[in-house]
Amino acid sequence: MPTPARQLAHRILVGTEKRGLPLADRLASPDVEALAPRDRALLHELVLGTLRLRGAVDLAVSRFSRRPLDRLDPEVRSALRLGAHQILFLRVPDRAAVAESVALVRGTAARGFVNAILRRLAREGPPPETDPEADPLGWLTTTGSLPRWLAERWLAHLGPAGAVARARALLEKPTAAFRMNPRVPDAPARVEAAGLAPRPLAIPGAWAATSGRPAELAPSGLIYLQDPASQLVARLAAGGGLTLDACAAPGGKATLIADASGPAARVVAAEASARRLRILAQLCRRWGADNVRVVGADARRPPFRGGFDTVLLDAPCSGLGTIGRHPDIRWNARPEDLGRHARQQREMLEALAPQVRRGGRLVYATCSLEPEETDRVVAAFLAAHPEVAPDPRPEWAAAFADGPYVRTLPERDGTDGFFAAVLRRE
Repeated sequence: MPTPARQLAHRILVGTEKRGLPLADRLASPDVEALAPRDRALLHELVLGTLRLRGAVDLAVSRFSRRPLDRLDPEVRSALRLGAHQILFLRVPDRAAVAESVALVRGTAARGFVNAILRRLAREGPPPETDPEADPLGWLTTTGSLPRWLAERWLAHLGPAGAVARARALLEKPTAAFRMNPRVPDAPARVEAAGLAPRPLAIPGAWAATSGRPAELAPSGLIYLQDPASQLVARLAAGGGLTLDACAAPGGKATLIADASGPAARVVAAEASARRLRILAQLCRRWGADNVRVVGADARRPPFRGGFDTVLLDAPCSGLGTIGRHPDIRWNARPEDLGRHARQQREMLEALAPQVRRGGRLVYATCSLEPEETDRVVAAFLAAHPEVAPDPRPEWAAAFADGPYVRTLPERDGTDGFFAAVLRRE
């Protein structure tokens, strides 16, 4: 019988193909949290690793299967991927990887099929890696683990060397970055005592855990795990006065704005989804962010009277800048999503612009680097609003400057890919 971690990992992988809960929410669900810490760490490695390296895994498995993988039952396909990932990339004995994966599928024929494929993979090993210079598209769709449409898109926008560099960066395990709660006076000492060996990053207040288990400290409200690029966006929006975070869940940016702006500042954290609103409220309570007010509100129809010094629109987007941290997005995103998100982003900007007082700021951000969701959205908005113009960046953000805007690049910065435009209503 397979271990609980492998059983649950298999169930989650099958669920990602059906586009159920976002993977991050699924990994925080009660059945995952109930696992022992060691089993939970294994489950995370199995799920995230299998999705992140799926292109290479699929190439290795498909050599031994007469049937295309996309024509297999999801249960069988996920078992094959889990087993192959363990054989190719983890320190798991081949016998255990094969036996546990076979036990995940039902039916004699399916078990025999999975057994034969994985035993042959263990015996013969992986295929040779495609040369990224001679065949960049072939490398991007196998070792680079990108769907073909995204590989072709990045080749066209970034060129072969740029596309390969970005895909390679997004294959790496993301940095365990965090920030400390300023309401906990001894937070630095407790972080050191927990063995995290924190290293300061380029973003003010951002740290990287070079050892230890930072996830175990997060539930106490001592630290908050947050990618440096996400922290950058919140720092850009911090400035005191009255701030609206218009799409605030899960709350990382709203609480950081409150921290960085000081106790006299006020932050309205708005969220349309009832489920995500509860998550946002829980974080604010755990963090002790008394100057954050949580409100149920839709950014397309904001129920406010305006007068905000700063409005942050961290807009819903494709999330393609975060596929290193959220590898399910690689396989669930579609080309048509970009236009759909762009229309919604423009609609939200138009609705939120009147909420900014004269002289105030509107910060637009996405966790995507795709032009449809970034520069083009801002360019169309500025063309329609001559009273709004780009605002100078703070000095600490100069390293991330791209024209009048800010952009973090995974291949350069070792972070998620984020775009941010700070605009001022003159």
